[in-house]
Amino acid sequence: MSKLVKIFDKYLYPDFQDNWDNNFLRDRVIKYMRPNNKILDLGAGAGIVEQLNFKGLASCICGVDIDTRVLDNPYLDEAKVGRAESIPYEDNSFDIVISINVLEHLSDPEKIFKEVHRILKKDGVFIVKTPNKYHYVKILASLTPHWFHLYYNRIRRRTEKNTFPTLYKANSKKKIIYYGESTGFKVESIEIIEGRPEYLRISWPTYLLGTIYEKIVNSTEFLHHFRVVILACLRKK
Repeated sequence: MSKLVKIFDKYLYPDFQDNWDNNFLRDRVIKYMRPNNKILDLGAGAGIVEQLNFKGLASCICGVDIDTRVLDNPYLDEAKVGRAESIPYEDNSFDIVISINVLEHLSDPEKIFKEVHRILKKDGVFIVKTPNKYHYVKILASLTPHWFHLYYNRIRRRTEKNTFPTLYKANSKKKIIYYGESTGFKVESIEIIEGRPEYLRISWPTYLLGTIYEKIVNSTEFLHHFRVVILACLRKK
């Protein structure tokens, strides 16, 4: 990363730190969390997102992922290898289910929404962070092969182990409302947020282009559908 990019960070986005989107998610989770809650991180992975470390803030933090690295996740009290289509927990087990950057990989979103609804207690909350498919990054990702995603993430210093094929079947406000309401959830809130242009911080010219885009889509609520991150909170009826 060039010195100029770091200067842009300091002066253009002083309130946005690295992983700013995960900080937003953490704030939403803490808003709903209670000390006696049992929480599931669906797609917990190896524990590389420190904002998902809720140990000690709730009675039990569980995690499920298809990757066996979840068994070494330091943020979890209990870890299981499993698929989102068949979550290895009984009905009405959790107060909160968290899903971070998972929806974009799902081939059958409705099935996963039903599974989350099943394992949540009555009035339990499903909190989702996922990329918006109408953002320019996701449009380009949809038009490019997986090998290009691997290459681009190497430029951004992300490992291949954390780069997965994307489908974007549930990655819009409309789709989240549809899948949520059709599987028994009440949609409490959906935010679509644009912040520091993370994907274009690879050089100062691309950074400036991303900044111009950010200023435009944040200038009016009419353009909120084109912002990058979707944060949704759904409650089990």
